[in-house]
Amino acid sequence: ARREPPESKRECWYGRCLYTSGRIITEGKFAQAYGRFEARIRIPRGQGIWPAFCMLGVNHKDGWPQCGEIDIMEKVGKEPNLVHGTVHGPGYSGAEGVGKETPLPTRAAYADDFHVYAVEWRPEDIKWFVDGREYFHLTPAGLPAGKQWVFDHPHFLLLNLAVGGGWPGDPDATTTFPQQMTVDYVRAYKL
Repeated sequence: ARREPPESKRECWYGRCLYTSGRIITEGKFAQAYGRFEARIRIPRGQGIWPAFCMLGVNHKDGWPQCGEIDIMEKVGKEPNLVHGTVHGPGYSGAEGVGKETPLPTRAAYADDFHVYAVEWRPEDIKWFVDGREYFHLTPAGLPAGKQWVFDHPHFLLLNLAVGGGWPGDPDATTTFPQQMTVDYVRAYKL
């Protein structure tokens, strides 16, 4: 992720781009329903920095959140000792997503080292892990009353380093650039 120079002509949805960053998606190349999905990642740090490793339903062009989204790992820079695992579906998306955060047992910052972020997804449940430690388990019964479980079809993978937004807030004077999210590997297994 980089801060764009003032003379940049790059345009974003809000006007002249203040920051640029990158993402990798497997749409059209790899998608799978169910299995274990993991990546070993060293995430960046700083106010306004928002790295993520997630999955999105292949039917996303029919509408989000009806397609389903599984956030294997999301990190907001203002919380150095927490990562989040969340699902988004119809009636439980955005700030109303269903999930849980987990601190590192050592109280260190996640950005200090590589960590393995994973989910094990079966038709009846999804489990979240950091470094082999399960921290969240969700079944259809764990959704808000009357809400639909939409995790029954293939999803593709996304690795993303976003800057700013409603949840992480904008970078401030303490945020350094450039930022880097280093991915050692990404693996998908059938269970």
